[in-house]
Parts: sequence; C-alpha cells; structure tokens
Amino acid sequence: MPSRLVIVLSILVLAACSATPARHDPPAATYDVILRGGMVYDGSGLAGRVADVGLRGDRIAAIGDLAGQHAAREVDVQGLAVAPGFINVLSWANDSLLADGRGLSDLKQGVTLEIFGEGWSYGPYNDALKAEQRAQQSDIRYEIDWNTLGEYLDRLVARGVSPNVASFVGATTIRQYVLGNANRAPDAVELARMQALVREAMAEGALGVGSSLIYAPAAYARTDELVALAAAAAESGGGYISHLRSEGDRLLEALDELIGIARATGVHAEVYHLKAAGEANWPKMAEAIARIEAARREGLAVSADMYAYTAAATGLDACLDPAVQEGGRDALVQRLKKPEIRREVVAAMRAPGHGWENLCQAAGSAERILLLGFDKPELKPLTGRTLALVARESGTSPEDTVVDLIIADRSRVDTAFFLMSEDNVKLGLAQPWVSLGSDEGAYAPEGVFLLRQPHPRAYGNVARFLGRYVREAAVTTLPEAIRRLTSLPAENWKLEGRGRLAPGHYADVVVFDPVTIADTATFERPQQFAVGVREVFVNGVPVIVAGEYTGLTPGRVVRGPGYRGKAPR
Repeated sequence: MPSRLVIVLSILVLAACSATPARHDPPAATYDVILRGGMVYDGSGLAGRVADVGLRGDRIAAIGDLAGQHAAREVDVQGLAVAPGFINVLSWANDSLLADGRGLSDLKQGVTLEIFGEGWSYGPYNDALKAEQRAQQSDIRYEIDWNTLGEYLDRLVARGVSPNVASFVGATTIRQYVLGNANRAPDAVELARMQALVREAMAEGALGVGSSLIYAPAAYARTDELVALAAAAAESGGGYISHLRSEGDRLLEALDELIGIARATGVHAEVYHLKAAGEANWPKMAEAIARIEAARREGLAVSADMYAYTAAATGLDACLDPAVQEGGRDALVQRLKKPEIRREVVAAMRAPGHGWENLCQAAGSAERILLLGFDKPELKPLTGRTLALVARESGTSPEDTVVDLIIADRSRVDTAFFLMSEDNVKLGLAQPWVSLGSDEGAYAPEGVFLLRQPHPRAYGNVARFLGRYVREAAVTTLPEAIRRLTSLPAENWKLEGRGRLAPGHYADVVVFDPVTIADTATFERPQQFAVGVREVFVNGVPVIVAGEYTGLTPGRVVRGPGYRGKAPR
C-alpha cells in the first residue's frame, strides 16, 4: 500500500499537470487586437505616452502595459502615433458613399466619421423635394427610396459603408419642405411646421440644425427664422452650425448673427469653414477671431471649423445674386435666357455690394477661378481650366461666360475660388476651438469619380493639417491637433462614446506616422491619396491594414443627443 505522503504527492502532481496547458496550446486571447508600443494620444490634448491598446468587440478594452496579454491579432506600432479616429465635421460624402461605401479618400487619412448637413440634408423629403433632388443628380445617380433624414442614414449603412456617418438637419431642406424655393418669410403656422420637422429629425438622431446662408433659397431666411429652428433643436440638446451669410464684405456682421443665435437659444453654435474671403477682407480674420473669443468669455459655446487650403470650392452660381435664383435651378436658367435679365445679372456681378456675396469678385480675377465639374458630357473637357481661359477661348467676358456655362450645363457648375491668404489659414488653424472639415466628398480615383475634378481637400485635408501645418509650420502641437480632430468635435456635438481613446469608448482608432503623414493631392492632380496612415479601425473592425483597404464596411449611424429610437447610438 502506498503511504499517505505518496498519495498526496501524486494528487498534487496530477492537479499541476491538469492546470498547466500543453506546450503546444496557444495562450488564450484576451483581446481581439492589441496595438503594441505606440505613442498613444488619447484625444485630450495631453502629451502622448508609450502604451499598448487592447480592442475587444467594438470597444476599447484597455490602455497600458499589456505584456503577457494576448490577442487574435497583434500589431507592432512602435514609433507610430495611435489616436482616436478623426472626425470630418463638414463632409459632402452624402452622394459619394451611396456610390462607393469605402470612402477611401478620407479613410486613408484616418477619418472614421463623416458628418453631413451644411444647409442641405438628405431628409426630410416630400414628393416635390424628391423630384428636385432627382433632377439635380449628375454623374452619381440613385433612387431616393427614403423620406426622413433618419431613413437616409439607415439606408446608407444598410448598403455598407466603411466610415461612420452622422448629420445635421438642413435649414435649407426644412425651408424647402414647407415653402419650396419661395423668397418670403414663413407665417406662424409654417414656422411651427418647420420647428416640428426639426424636432422629428432630432428624435431620429440629427446633431442639430445646419444652415448655408449665401445660397438660394437659404439666403431668404431671416434671423428670427433661424433662431426658431435652433431653439427647436436646443430642446433636445442639439446645436446650430452655419455657413455664414457672408464670409467677405459683411463677415463681421454675419458672425454677429451667429453669435446672436447662440445667445438667444443657448445652443452650441459653430462657423463652417471660417475664413475672410477676398483680399480686401483679409484683415477681418483677426477681428472675427477676437469676436469669437469674446463670445466664449461671455459663456457662449461658439466654435469654428476649417479646411487647410486657401481656395474654397462651391458652384459658379455663387457669383449670382440669390434673388435671381428664386424658384430653383430651372427658373434661374429661364431668367438668364431673357436678354434684359441677363444684362441686369452681368451688371450686378461687375458692381456688387447690394447685400449678397459675389465669389467671382472676391476671387479678384477670373484667373483665380478654376472650373472643377460639369454635368453635360460635352462640357466636361473644360474641367480643370480657369474661367479666364474659357472666356478668352469663347471671346466673351468672364461675367458672360459664367452665365453661358450655367445655362449650358443647367447646373451650379463646380468651381474653386482662390479667396484666402496663407497667413489667415495658419492663424485660423492655430485656434484651440477650430476643428477640421473637408467640405468635400469621400472618393476613389476610379469609376464615376473620374468624371469631374474634386478640390484636393477631398484627398488631403486632414493629412495636410497634420503634415504641412502641424509638423512643418508648427501652428499647434501634435497632441493639441489630435484633440481638435477628435474629442473637440465629439464634445461640441455630444457624440457619446466617440472622440477619445479610453476604455469603454468605441474602437475608432487611427495609427499614423507623424513624420511622414502628408497630402499629395494638388489642384493639377487632385485624385491622389494621402500618405502616412498605417492602420484604421472603425467600431473595432480593421478597415485599413498596413496602409491598404480591407474591404470591410463596419460603419454605423452616429446619432445625436435627441435620439429616441431603439438602435444603439
């Protein structure tokens, strides 16, 4: 009989053997992904620290020393920056993501959230708005099989998109829904209906109200109308964001209007693409910044966003008085065909100053106006030429050429206007309350996207900010720049669980090389991807690995504070 000691020792040995895995068994994975040894910038603006980041499911699970922990995929990111995914506050990827859900031109810069809604939003729609939107579709064509803004966002995600998406509800869209394209104020009943539409959009997850006040029919809105819409959004925590009524001759007055709306309603108010347009107005940039600073000291929540370029891009119709555009595009074209109206329009373009914003004059010369996109195939060869060149070739004045092109294309004619000074771009980008917005779509250099020429900001806005302006010009520090790409817009617009690297937050993460990140797109060759971004995760799913797209589409709708649905925010 074995002794009791032998029996006890045998039990201990067996227990030890059963508790110790065989040498060939891999260690259990604690995380789905561990990013090892990178310089982690959490989005707070504080200095980075070397740490590991563990992802589990769609969330950040841990940040710190994860030595001894294991993951299904482990990535050595030593020498690289690890940051929250970047937020594009002003995106026009509404159409481009319907055509191509990859959003590559932004994704390859580390953008994980596209926010829409500069004046126009893709809902709410009635039958008249649907018909108008279908008529204005150009190279990208699709069926409008939704009615509300929430339905549009859900349709987009159901088709499959790589980035997350969110939207403001457009003040222009709300106005068109109730008033059409009429140049008049709403009556009390109509204004109440407009407010109700804002509340419905907020309940569907809109972030607030977005306006774009130099364009018809938005330009017809008075301040009291905008206050009423912003107040409706404020009821559930939404904000107000605006392309100001003027960015040039009346910039300061237009800024005062936005600050007044913030004061009247208590909303967070933001200036879209802050700028002083036109050389005569460049000195106003410093004063505009001073007024925003004063408002913030007063306790008002006022901020701005910018793109990192001296050229704006919009339609050639921004050279025309909004009054002549009443009734929509077809009505405009019919008016321009009448000789007497045409003469008045051309004269007004040459001698503005009657309460509207003329971007042709702000550019200072037709040489500083670049034609980017046409709808009609026969006009597409003009893409990439200056207005001055086309005018010379046609033997007409620049003003008459503007009219001729709008009539011939029956469109707004996509156009870049060189309006801003480099010093003012640097000054604006240095402000701690300025975030970034591309004011462009998210494209790929292929297929339907080759039919027109984008502004290079579509491919380079974030990378240009981090490379040219942060690394080279030192307008701010890298930790602060990352804060303004991430937690600043997330806090401004109450994006729950976004904009920070912290346990429990959504795993929207970008890994990039701060030494090499740069834009490569130019006005001559705009369809070139930025460089320097190595890894991008959206909701914990890798969409960029070693700089290459993975084909995955984990994007979700990011909803605002008023959301009343059942889907997760």
